[in-house]
Amino acid sequence: MFALTSRHRGGIPAYPEAIPLPRRSALAALSTLALTAGLLLGSGAPPATAATNQFHGVNWADPRDNFADDAVVPSGLSTSDSYATVTAKANAILSGFQANLGANTVRLPVNPFSVNGPFWASYTGAIDAAAAKGFNVILSYWEGNAHRDGMVDDLNTYWAMWRTITGKYAGNSRVYFEPMNEPFGYSASAWANLAAQWLSTFPAVPRARIFVSGTGFNDNVTSVCADSRFTGTFLSLHHYGFWNTSQTSYAGWAGDLRNRIGSCAARTVVDEWGAPMTTGLNYNGPISNNYFIAYIQADTDTIRALGMGSVYWPGLRNGDTYSMETLHGSGTALSLTNNSSSGVSRLQWAWGVGSGGPAVVRGTASGRCLDVPRATTTNGTQLDLWDCNGGANQSWTLTPARTLTVYGNKCLDVAGANTAPGTKVELWECTGDANQQWVVNANGTITSVQSGLCLDAVGAGTGNGTLIAMWTCTGGSNQKWTRS
Repeated sequence: MFALTSRHRGGIPAYPEAIPLPRRSALAALSTLALTAGLLLGSGAPPATAATNQFHGVNWADPRDNFADDAVVPSGLSTSDSYATVTAKANAILSGFQANLGANTVRLPVNPFSVNGPFWASYTGAIDAAAAKGFNVILSYWEGNAHRDGMVDDLNTYWAMWRTITGKYAGNSRVYFEPMNEPFGYSASAWANLAAQWLSTFPAVPRARIFVSGTGFNDNVTSVCADSRFTGTFLSLHHYGFWNTSQTSYAGWAGDLRNRIGSCAARTVVDEWGAPMTTGLNYNGPISNNYFIAYIQADTDTIRALGMGSVYWPGLRNGDTYSMETLHGSGTALSLTNNSSSGVSRLQWAWGVGSGGPAVVRGTASGRCLDVPRATTTNGTQLDLWDCNGGANQSWTLTPARTLTVYGNKCLDVAGANTAPGTKVELWECTGDANQQWVVNANGTITSVQSGLCLDAVGAGTGNGTLIAMWTCTGGSNQKWTRS
């Protein structure tokens, strides 16, 4: 969204036992989050390195979290299903992902039991159905539950599995290949060597259809990005809010994600990220010291701002509080419903569509919010700063048309379309004109598309009632804004 205030592992602290872990039950100890401030590019100007946001994805996962010592089976499917039955079920579930979320990508798990055994003949129905519906399909190897050590369980069955998969799908432009999910058991160099061996073993697979996982728990892509052996491939990154339950800063989460990406956004897809969707959290509301809300707002804003694709964990996994969808029905008569409207809006925002929902716009210097005085709806009312209260008169939505709207039909407006410093910023009926269009910049400023002037708290005031106007950009804290 804009640089407004605004589960999983590697590189962060071990998880407190009190925190529920719907994704993982046995996790390694992790080092400290690299929390550096770093505000996002807004959606106003296209990021220079955008290259992966064609992937609007969700994970379709086994209820066991894809760690299985038998065939991995995504929710709703069964090993007793025929190819035709899997195809029919998949069509219903994928149609739900399309209709409810706007997804065009699905990430599916594979393991030797699902590919080298009898289930493969049926499981391919899900892959084929997805490709036929125009989905991008990411096939990712998951280790078994008995090991859970971040390493390939058995190299012989691993290579046999990938020979079968690539033999069938290397020629299908809709199918992508991720050699391993979360290779945390390997050192950075050992993982890079194994990934490079995968590429050399399957030279017929186009590099533009390979996802090389980041190191550790897919938590950092900078070293694989720098490895020339992976030139031309995509990189996959994972990022979760439960990694640091004490981090409630939007800027902290945004900075942490950016550090894990480095300069590699043009090749990176965040193919796992997520938070609880069944607990009633409002991901478009004030952060209010909730680390999940801070994390979701920061990640979705950052992903959008950097033009990256993302694949939410999970779109569907029965029994997972993170699941974006709930499965209904029986047999092949299946349907999906959304679990969180605000979660859906943030997901779509990350994909570069939708509004991302309303949020407060907080002055960095004052901690107070951009406010419509007395909650009036009268055109021409000059805006001010006021204590943040979560009211409708402080709930601003950044639209794809670059407007900041309140009440649904009123806009942040430069009075009289004037371009002179000192011009008041007011409430006005939305017209779509340039004096109602805004760019939110990496340094936290909000500038007028028409004039290039900055949204400014007059006189560097910080108190309730401080008026808002346009002014020459100075870099002052009274011209910096965050989401909270």
